[in-house]
Amino acid sequence: MRFASVILDIPTQALDAPYTYAVPEAPAEAGGYDVEVGCAVLVPFGHRQAVGFVVGLQELPDGEAPAGIDAAKVKPVVRAVSPAYFDEEGAACAQWLSERYLAPLSSCVRLFTPPGGVPRMVRAQAGYWRLEEPAVGEVDDRWVLPGAAFDGFEPRKNAVKQASIVEALQAGELRVAELAAEFGAVSSTLKALEKQGVVRIERRRRIRGMPPGSPGVPEGPGTSGTSGFTPSPKPPLTAGQASALAAIDAARERGAGEVVLVDGVTGSGKTEVYLQAIEAALAAGRTACVLVPEISLTPQTVGRFRGRFGDTVAVMHSRMGAGERYDQWDFIRSGAARVVVGARSALFTPLANVGLIVIDEEHEGSYKQDSAPRYHARDVAVWMARRAGAAVVLGSATPSIEALYACAKDPRWHHVELPERANGRPLPAVQVVDMAKEFGGGSRSMFSRALSRALAEELAAGRKAVLLLNQRGFAKFLLCRECGFVPECPSCSTSLTFHERGNFLICHHCGYRVTAPPACPECGSPYLKKFGAGTQRVEADLRVLLDATPGVGPGVPIVRMDADTTGGKGAHQRLLEEFAAADAAVLLGTQMIAKGLDFEDVTLVGVINADTMLRLPDYRAAERTFALVEQVAGRAGRAELPGRVLVQTYEADAAPIRAAAAYDRALFLRDELPKRRMLRYPPYVHMANVLVWGKDEEAVRTSAAALYEGLAARVRDYGGEGWDVLPATPCVLAKLRGTYRWHLVVKCPLDGDLSGVLLPYFRARKPEREVNVAVDMDPDDLL
Repeated sequence: MRFASVILDIPTQALDAPYTYAVPEAPAEAGGYDVEVGCAVLVPFGHRQAVGFVVGLQELPDGEAPAGIDAAKVKPVVRAVSPAYFDEEGAACAQWLSERYLAPLSSCVRLFTPPGGVPRMVRAQAGYWRLEEPAVGEVDDRWVLPGAAFDGFEPRKNAVKQASIVEALQAGELRVAELAAEFGAVSSTLKALEKQGVVRIERRRRIRGMPPGSPGVPEGPGTSGTSGFTPSPKPPLTAGQASALAAIDAARERGAGEVVLVDGVTGSGKTEVYLQAIEAALAAGRTACVLVPEISLTPQTVGRFRGRFGDTVAVMHSRMGAGERYDQWDFIRSGAARVVVGARSALFTPLANVGLIVIDEEHEGSYKQDSAPRYHARDVAVWMARRAGAAVVLGSATPSIEALYACAKDPRWHHVELPERANGRPLPAVQVVDMAKEFGGGSRSMFSRALSRALAEELAAGRKAVLLLNQRGFAKFLLCRECGFVPECPSCSTSLTFHERGNFLICHHCGYRVTAPPACPECGSPYLKKFGAGTQRVEADLRVLLDATPGVGPGVPIVRMDADTTGGKGAHQRLLEEFAAADAAVLLGTQMIAKGLDFEDVTLVGVINADTMLRLPDYRAAERTFALVEQVAGRAGRAELPGRVLVQTYEADAAPIRAAAAYDRALFLRDELPKRRMLRYPPYVHMANVLVWGKDEEAVRTSAAALYEGLAARVRDYGGEGWDVLPATPCVLAKLRGTYRWHLVVKCPLDGDLSGVLLPYFRARKPEREVNVAVDMDPDDLL
């Protein structure tokens, strides 16, 4: 008899183990599904039925049951309600994710299912539960083709609709929907023509979001595709590119799950290295998965991969509709896709025989999932590669400190550098503008004199500029506009957060609190204000500046890219096309414009306020500032025209600013790493951020305090030397969307099993009705 291990599709820690069910011996009914690993099944659960996912099957002699289970009490699976979404390897990965990131197992399994394509149980108004079919699925279009009697057919004189359809088909086959749009109701007419053999009607799979014949539409029976594909030409590689490619090929051929960090300046040709490494993997019979940050998933990026690999490229990202994502997922499952390009979730698509996983812009925070399971794509990719005998490629002009540290400590990590641009052009010169001196000299504008002059010169000459507003909406720190002083925590080396209610400053790491000063403690200036300005205000002030600038004026467009302007489908690409089409223009945006943009006529990059992220109360603030300034600087001077970069800051002497301006990573690391080591932050420790939130402030505070006591005891008993549990404090965003938020941090040495110590505690903990708790392993920030 067969037994199925089933994870119920109910995301709670209380049900976080497989349930055992008997598999009926009768075969599935015609048109039904077999019970196999990866499929969704309907099972009895208590007084109702539930949907679950099969993660394991076991065959035992009749009368026997799995160890520790009474065979008489095992209930049978009602039926399978889907095909297999994943295999045993996917089930193993879901189990690992659940244990590694302390996440509900059902949430981890869900990563491997098609977007919107899973049956689920819903509660009807009458109180009973019913199975709801998937919201999306395959789309079968009906096509009309000439039949055997088509050529000699003469419709009756009064059969006007028949004559119209036959005439339309003279030009070639058509969809029923197209005929209906032209001629109205055609169903009965088509039935009559089909009965006479004049036409044939076929059902064909349609890939949403793509017209027939587009790249990415799979060839094969019942589909449309392209043939005679000619790959885009391969440019000759520089010596650095050739060396990087050789390292990647060697790592893949060894099949040991090794990692190659391609550390290349902006414009050094990292993408061409990826393309040729993927080509080699495909030639060896393997497949490839390419992850890029969501905001970089533009048609320009996707086009480079489809230009080289044609119809074999599938694309997955959140700006696609649910139906489009389902079709691409199904295209991958069919085996027709050999290359998948997408955001972090593309890791979990059913791509078989993966030989290469590429993570571009690996330093990007978007590779960390911010809801359960709170995984990091880099760590999951490495786990997958070691299981599959594949290689991982990490690419960045500003690699994360963790990646650089791993290259120095782990023999399975390899570091290759591309220190020069592929076209031989120099990196643009970077000028740091001290805004404290500007303010002291009487300037009150958010645009320095130097930036205003540079905008006038470049725009009047018909060239383009990119302006970055380094903004985080909740960055409420105080900054003195006279001297640049920012109040800091004496214990944590991070800025204090300003709270208007109560007029106080607080450290959201250790809880240190002090009344906000009325004047600057350093220089006595009264100009001590909250820092930050929104993109709309900057756009308005910039419009006034440009309109008053001789040779520029109202004819020069400002293209604003932020969360407000890019929310709609296709908005991101439309705005970039608007910027590209203009002769002279300014692209004003938030962090989304700092990477992935490649415009030959951009000659000026300005950073409006480099301090906002630098002064966030977070241990990664300096690293993010360094990376952002260096990344956005790389948008200038990418072709024949020289580029220049102006970075406005109130902290001209800060190490991240000086280092980025000089393209000197060593300078930055010499300043940053001793602080990380002394304060015990990554890469020198593992961390877990335990988040507590709810509507009742007192209940949240009480629960956070109890968690601190419980975790401190757990760590004392099972942790060891070098383990710490920091007291519970309010989060930086202490109240968000009506919920109060607290957190506490657990740290352990790099060789400590942080998940192993915390997992039993949280699995045994009983949920509270009014308070939610989640654990963020290796958090990207502590905000």
